[in-house]
Amino acid sequence: MILRTLLALLLLLVTAGVRADDMMMVRSSLAFEEAMLALQHAIVEHGYTVSRVQRVDIGLTASGYQTDKYRIVFLGKLDEVRELTARYPQLIPYLPIKVTIFAEGEETLVATFDPSLFRELVPDSEARFLFMRWKNDLHSILEDVRLGK
Repeated sequence: MILRTLLALLLLLVTAGVRADDMMMVRSSLAFEEAMLALQHAIVEHGYTVSRVQRVDIGLTASGYQTDKYRIVFLGKLDEVRELTARYPQLIPYLPIKVTIFAEGEETLVATFDPSLFRELVPDSEARFLFMRWKNDLHSILEDVRLGK
C-alpha cells in the first residue's frame, strides 16, 4: 500500500514537475468506485469539465502489481485552458489539471498538485489570480470527495 502511494506521488511529481510539499491530497473512506463518482460529480459541480480519465493500472500490472483501481482524471475549463496555453505555451505540459485517484485498502486517496505554483511560470497578475481560484476550487473538490459528497 505504501508503495502504491509512493508511485502515485512520483507519477504526479514527474508529470507535474512539483515538490512533494506542493501536493494537495485527501484520504476518503469511500470505496474507489464511489470516490471516483464523487470526484467527477464535484468537478462538474465546481464548473469544470472532465476531459479524460486515464487508467494507470495497466503499467502497474505489467510491473507485477495487481490493481484495477488507479486513474488519472484530467479536468479544466476549456476556454481558460485554451487561452492560457495560447498566451503561455510553457503551461502546455501542465494543463489540463491532473488528479490521481487510487484505492488503498478500504480507502481511496485523491491527490493533485497545487496549481498556484503556475504563478512561477507566468508573470501575468490576471493569470495568477486564476491559478489561486483553481487552487481554492481543487481544495473544495478534494474536500467534497473526502466527505463523500
